[in-house]
Amino acid sequence: MQVRVLSIKSPVRFVAALVLVPGLAGCFASPGGESSSDGGQPGSRLRVALAFPPAENFSPYGADATLLSRLGVTEGLTALDANGAAAPALAESWRRESDRTWRFTLREATFQDGADVTPSAVADALTRATKAKPVPAALAGATLDAEADGSRGIRITTAAADPVLPMRLSSPSLAILSPKAYEKKGAPTPVGTATGPFEITKVDSGGSATLDRFDDYWGGRAHASGIDARFVKDGTARANAVRTGDVDIAEAIPVAQAATLDKATLREAGTTRTTSLHLNTRTGPFKDPELRAAARTAVDSSVIVKGVFEGYADPGAGIYGPAVTWAESKRVKPAGRADAARPDGTRITLATYDNRPELPEVAQVVQQQLEKAGFTVKLEVREYSRLESDALAGKFDAFIGARNSLLDTGDPVGILASDYTCDGGYNLALLCDKNVDRAVQKADGTDGTGERQDAAMAAEAAILGTDAVVPLAHQQIIAGVSTEVRGVVLDPYERTLVGAGTRR
Repeated sequence: MQVRVLSIKSPVRFVAALVLVPGLAGCFASPGGESSSDGGQPGSRLRVALAFPPAENFSPYGADATLLSRLGVTEGLTALDANGAAAPALAESWRRESDRTWRFTLREATFQDGADVTPSAVADALTRATKAKPVPAALAGATLDAEADGSRGIRITTAAADPVLPMRLSSPSLAILSPKAYEKKGAPTPVGTATGPFEITKVDSGGSATLDRFDDYWGGRAHASGIDARFVKDGTARANAVRTGDVDIAEAIPVAQAATLDKATLREAGTTRTTSLHLNTRTGPFKDPELRAAARTAVDSSVIVKGVFEGYADPGAGIYGPAVTWAESKRVKPAGRADAARPDGTRITLATYDNRPELPEVAQVVQQQLEKAGFTVKLEVREYSRLESDALAGKFDAFIGARNSLLDTGDPVGILASDYTCDGGYNLALLCDKNVDRAVQKADGTDGTGERQDAAMAAEAAILGTDAVVPLAHQQIIAGVSTEVRGVVLDPYERTLVGAGTRR
């Protein structure tokens, strides 16, 4: 069978130097987390507030994939450990048989509908992921063959050498679901068909979801008996819910609310997330590179970091921020940038979403800076699920979003291919530049830790040279956690939150 996947190369320990907040490495659980040791006695349910409601009916192929992984619902063949290396998940081990061939050995595991996790089921799940539209960010470009090998093996042969394949397979968008998930037309359903420690049992029109403990989880029964998840887009409301004890865990606490919470309930973590201004290079005023240059020179990111993020961020330096510690020493100065034109009242529409409460504030600052430079700016703010399709379709001239640069594959080249190439599945700037594609392709074909990092930074310089994207801030994440809760799992890739060991 044919499975489509981007052939991106990098040694699996390229992020060994990632900076984690003190204690983060210690609480970063293995894929199964810390299993219950109380003989299976029921534990309290966890009340969790998430910032983003499902945008695609919990489809595992788009933005909802990380919702599922954060709630402990879905898993892939592999996971990423605290150092960014591939770690066992549904695959207990793997070996590289040749430059282009890998063999993964599955552990004994069960889907939440009672079916066994078999090689044929895994191969089918991967194949179906490649047929999703748009293709998940971790999959695009080259071909590979995946086939069952005995009762527990999966053999994957890539069209080109792909040393980071185990890391790629850790992407939340490549979660393995049972055959039952695909019985109906459209996107597969993860309700009762995944493999994680918690099973979705009820969804209430996107406003909440009920999850129960999956007792046959291969990693052991979870401490908590279930999760009551609420999707609360208002950041102040999430902070208030922590303060009043209405929820046990709330993600994405606004920086403006951090000071109002008891220090004991604040958890901070370094992250590879960057807030950026994306300029529509296909249609509208920013099709002109000189006007893009004018927008880039108008923006002062230090004002944003100080005034909006209140110090919980660093000024935008590039696609990769300080959490990727090797990036700054290898950063290449962009060349060939156009000279800035005078905007002379050019009208533009700037859009962002309010699920991350800092973003509308960032947009207001950027609006003021652009207007001072001579643009006429209309600001549009929506909830993310009502905005994503229009943004990807190029219906705005400019878009401010927050993106984790290592989320999709854990490899630094992954975001370059998905977000900035002609065929990229999350190309908010609609950039299609032959020099950029050539630089990303070169990085994709580069082996060796240092060499691959150098190639990634050269590609970053090519992208920044187009002024299609203006990095604004490299963020930290703030979570609100009740003092009664233990085992919350924070990581710089923002893939995890609740695991088998999370409890109160």
